[in-house]
Amino acid sequence: MSFTRKDLLGLEDLKASEIHSILDLAESFKEINLRPIKKVPTLRGKTIINLFYEPSTRTKMSFDIAAKRLSADTYSISTKTSSMVKGETLLDTVKNLEAMNPDAIVIRHSASGAPHWLASRLDLSIINAGDGMHEHPTQALLDMLTIRQHKGKLDGLTVAIIGDISHSRVARSNIWGLSKMGANVIVCGPPTMIPKDIDRMPTEVTYNVEEVISYADVLMILRLQKERQKDVLLPSLREYSRLYGITPERLTKAKQDVLIMHPGPINRGVEISPEVADGPYSVILEQVNNGVAVRMAILYLTVGSVGKQE
Repeated sequence: MSFTRKDLLGLEDLKASEIHSILDLAESFKEINLRPIKKVPTLRGKTIINLFYEPSTRTKMSFDIAAKRLSADTYSISTKTSSMVKGETLLDTVKNLEAMNPDAIVIRHSASGAPHWLASRLDLSIINAGDGMHEHPTQALLDMLTIRQHKGKLDGLTVAIIGDISHSRVARSNIWGLSKMGANVIVCGPPTMIPKDIDRMPTEVTYNVEEVISYADVLMILRLQKERQKDVLLPSLREYSRLYGITPERLTKAKQDVLIMHPGPINRGVEISPEVADGPYSVILEQVNNGVAVRMAILYLTVGSVGKQE
């Protein structure tokens, strides 16, 4: 097992061998989720705190279920009912939590780099569940696991990420992770939604959605993150859907074995039509299922004995 880090902060700094180790372990953990009694004693006696400063359904529940299936104790903190509403700083909050001797904090925060900043100041494990517009590493890992299960590989595949690239931490983690695993990543979206620093990322850029649909092995659809958009970047949602929405008509140009992916939540009828989201090419619910196994693997590697070798 080549992953021996205390924290999981992003995929940009991971080696391909480390990603391989995570995916292989996650694959083995999938079997636990199919048992009548879905629990093993692997992390018995360990304590995991979910600290989410932003709303979450899939990621938060997935981490909670993953920890419980490994027999860890879990506690979730809502920012609305904690001392954060009284003005307590992030560092003070986490330092006080650390004083209670948990083994890991899973954190989602609106500030890019917040998990990295905490990891450099704390001895316990920090797991990034999404930081601002920076990264969402476990989402990219579950995406890669889903692709690998269907395609048998990642190397040599063409993955098109379509939508609001600028504001998407999912896009960034997938660009770094997939490229390290040998995939060809192409981002597609309106010019106003392509990051200014896209040249430093290992990806190609296109604005022609019909063209990229015709040759991509995987179409990863992103929602418009209106909560992060400070400027008006589109004439209207209807216009965006007309130009970039993934519809059954557009999919007639796709490969017969194309995969349709979406990290959720879905805005049906905007970036993807209901017929496509629920159609035969969609693996969206498989992504959610794989998220539990991936997060089990991350918790084991960072909190368990393997992750404590450093």
